[in-house]
Amino acid sequence: MKTINGLTLKEMIISGANNLFNCYPEVDALNVFPVPDGDTGTNMNLTMSSGAKEVANRNDSSVYQIAKAFSKGLLMGARGNSGVILSQIFRGFASGIEGKDTIDSVALAEAFVSGKNVAYKAVMRPVEGTILTVIREAADELNDKVEENMSIETCFEILLKQARETLAHTPDLLPVLKEVGVVDSGGTGLIKILEGFYKAIKGEVVEKSMATVTENTQQTAASEIEGEEFGYCTEFLLRIPEDPSEQGKKVFVEKRFSSVLEAHGNSIVIVRDEDIVKVHVHTLIPGYLLNYAQQFGEFVKIKIENMSEQHTNLVEQGKNPDQKREEKVEMKEYGIIAVCSGEGLTKLFKEYRADYVVSGGQSMNPSTEDFVEAIKKIHAKKVFILPNNSNIIMAASQASEVAPEGVEVKVIPSKTIPQGLLACMMFNPEETFEQNEIDMNDALGNVKSGQVTHAIKDTTVNGIEIKEGQFIGILNKDIVCSDDLLTSSVHHLIDQMVDDFTSIITLIVGEGVKMEEAEALANELSSSFDEVEIDVKQGDQPVYPYIIGVE
Repeated sequence: MKTINGLTLKEMIISGANNLFNCYPEVDALNVFPVPDGDTGTNMNLTMSSGAKEVANRNDSSVYQIAKAFSKGLLMGARGNSGVILSQIFRGFASGIEGKDTIDSVALAEAFVSGKNVAYKAVMRPVEGTILTVIREAADELNDKVEENMSIETCFEILLKQARETLAHTPDLLPVLKEVGVVDSGGTGLIKILEGFYKAIKGEVVEKSMATVTENTQQTAASEIEGEEFGYCTEFLLRIPEDPSEQGKKVFVEKRFSSVLEAHGNSIVIVRDEDIVKVHVHTLIPGYLLNYAQQFGEFVKIKIENMSEQHTNLVEQGKNPDQKREEKVEMKEYGIIAVCSGEGLTKLFKEYRADYVVSGGQSMNPSTEDFVEAIKKIHAKKVFILPNNSNIIMAASQASEVAPEGVEVKVIPSKTIPQGLLACMMFNPEETFEQNEIDMNDALGNVKSGQVTHAIKDTTVNGIEIKEGQFIGILNKDIVCSDDLLTSSVHHLIDQMVDDFTSIITLIVGEGVKMEEAEALANELSSSFDEVEIDVKQGDQPVYPYIIGVE
């Protein structure tokens, strides 16, 4: 093959997205920390799926038009730092082929160099040993070796060879990777995408491994359900066996389960109560999702309603709700958007003047589009976004660049829940937008943040030997202690957070911890730190039994 047109690029994108989908749990497993929320693969998969949906039903012969649409889909669907960087790589790729109907080997190499350049510019402090290093060295190697009339297949062989070599050397650039014995997860995800591209060029388009419907049905379902609330409202209760292998079932992993549902529907709600999982989803292919779900358990109850038919009946009756005139909502001066997960934390942020809470956190990074929709819903002229997680800041910043016209958006780069809560408290509606931005940013440096969770594997991090199932204390982004007991981990962590200037310790209580236990722990801490105020808040956050703020 000597050139790539729009239809070929579309096949490459779908193949790349499917190849990543098939491998993203493997990418998640490369998470450096042994915590139960490694999500690089999940974020890249959802980002890539959003880009693939954007081109799935397009038949443009122009390679630029497909690349441009793909870039838009990635931009709006970008989740986490890895997803945002991925979107920037292909934003640069599209920019590099602007106006072209087809591209040859030289143009392909130039496009990847453009992608590398845009991705590096998007990151304030680029870190080597990551996805950035992989795309940089691979793109530069291809640009150095490309020749006129070289086949596209040969280009990808050069690109992939260098990408794999660079990935293998990422532990030499990031000591933490070497200590844990893994390569970079983001770089691995990028290679899975490029491998899918290469297979498509050879006529071997990758299909989703769990698919039981044709690729065309999947794509149509995903793209149509995205824009409409029609299809089938599907609800079911699924009983998960205590020992899945005894009943020939697979182990239920909620993050992967929800990702599959997101790929085939929307309006998704998943609630697990011990051995029962309750699911609500709007989809065009309920049969496929039911077959998928039955791999993990047996149905207790199923309910499916045809929303398309209900809509048709409403139209016939002259009662189509879509035809109601929207009332004009007056724009207020200020709005605050915060990100968190947990009913208690949601209430806390709203008590502290947040207008809208985007559900998400470490294992559920919201997309750029999620933030854009939140900005629209609060109807404010000036908006502050509190990401409350370092892996969400880039998506929030990207949303600020594509916010609705007339709305000014500032991202306060809060990396933790305690930082976000304190910044929210500092907001003063009587002050100017600029002064509030200064005060809220200043608040970020006035609190130390810690978290306690459990280890999901044996490893050694920062010289600390960790066993699977132990509780680990995380200060900022470093694991600083591990212990068999939850309360001991909290004590060890707080000992490293408190200093002579500490005045308040806030314990935010997560799922699975009773308030009586938290109050007892607070009493113990009061004995150890008699001049420090101990504040206990119900957060209900998943994964982390305790989030700790020290002011």
